[in-house]
Parts: sequence; structure tokens; C-alpha cells
Amino acid sequence: MHPYLLPLISLFETHADPEQAAPMKKYMRDQFEYLGIKSPQFKELMKQHIAAHGLPPADELDSIARELWSLPQREFQYAATSLIGRMEKKLPKGFAPTFEHLITHKSWWDTVDTLAGNPVGVHFQRFPDVSEKFLAKWRKSDNFWLRRTCILFQLNYNEETDFDLLCEIVRENLGSKEFFINKAIGWALRQYARTDPKAVKKFVKTTDLHPLSRREAMKHLE
Repeated sequence: MHPYLLPLISLFETHADPEQAAPMKKYMRDQFEYLGIKSPQFKELMKQHIAAHGLPPADELDSIARELWSLPQREFQYAATSLIGRMEKKLPKGFAPTFEHLITHKSWWDTVDTLAGNPVGVHFQRFPDVSEKFLAKWRKSDNFWLRRTCILFQLNYNEETDFDLLCEIVRENLGSKEFFINKAIGWALRQYARTDPKAVKKFVKTTDLHPLSRREAMKHLE
């Protein structure tokens, strides 16, 4: 176990609440165990830990994140995404395989979307060659969480969004029956509509989107 994690694990375990853990586990369809630490307390505990121990060295975050991912309780995966988010502008260029590992293991919307919408997007902006390489791989993946990440990574790009690229990726996923793909398409289009509503309206009108995607995309435009 990485020394940085020992006080964090101890802190979390000290504040475990089995009564809260049961409904939290049920909310996530019984896929993950929980300590029972709700979001406001989780944020406070992370602040306490970082105040006492600082952030880990960027070149050690890969091993730290993977160790946190290997622990059974979901709060430890949230701790990994929290650390990654705080350090997203300092991550080494070679961190993309770590993203891929985290996205494809213990996958669910809570961790995937936290990574896709911010750290992955920031990383791909910082390293365009990394973006090109991993998008080419992930877009063709049988793992729909990787494809969902490709749809969502530009969520916070605003005027810097490559809308043509987004449209290409959306078209590649047309006909999907996967809820999380169709939901992501609508979400990404709705987000870009804040920047260019005319472009989104035109794309929605001329593209055979899933009804869920269409509804989500047009939510604030109709």
C-alpha cells in the first residue's frame, strides 16, 4: 500500500456509517460496497486529508489511483477521482492509460462521467497527440464506457469544442440501444447548444438520433 493512502484509508474507515452504506449501495443497484460517507462529509474528509498530507507527487498518482480502485468501497474510487481532478493540470503526459484502466474497471456513470467531463478533457487539450491516439482507439472500442467518454470529453470546451468531431463521434454511435450512449449524445449536444444553438438544431434536424438523444439535446431549445 502506498504510504500516502494509509492515513486516508484510516480517516475514511473511522467515519464509516453502516446505516448510510445500505441505501447508498442500493442506489447504485447493489454494484458496489460503501462505507456510508455521504458527499458533504466526503468532501470535508478529503479537505482534511489534503490539508494534513498535501497532494501526492504527480508521477505517483497512477499507482495511488489504481490502489484506490482496487479497494472494495466506492468512496475510495471517489477519492481517486477527487485527487485526479485536483491535479488534472499537472498529470504527466503518459497518464492516459491510467484513465483507460479506471474507465473500464468498476465502471458506472458516477466515476466515468467525473473523469470524462473534466480530467480527460483537460488532458486531451494539454496533449493533442495523446488525444488523437486514444480517441482513435476508444471510438472503436466495444466498451461503451470508453465511447461514452469520447462523446463527453469536450463538455467544458465551450467555444473551443470541435463540433465536427463531436458530430462524427455521434454518428458512429447512431443505432445504439445502450442507454448510457444515447443519454451521453443528448447531454453533449445540449451542452454545446449553450455555445451554438443553431448548429445543434441543424444537426438534430438532419440526423436520425435516438428519441432519448433528441429529447435531451433539445431540452432547452424548444
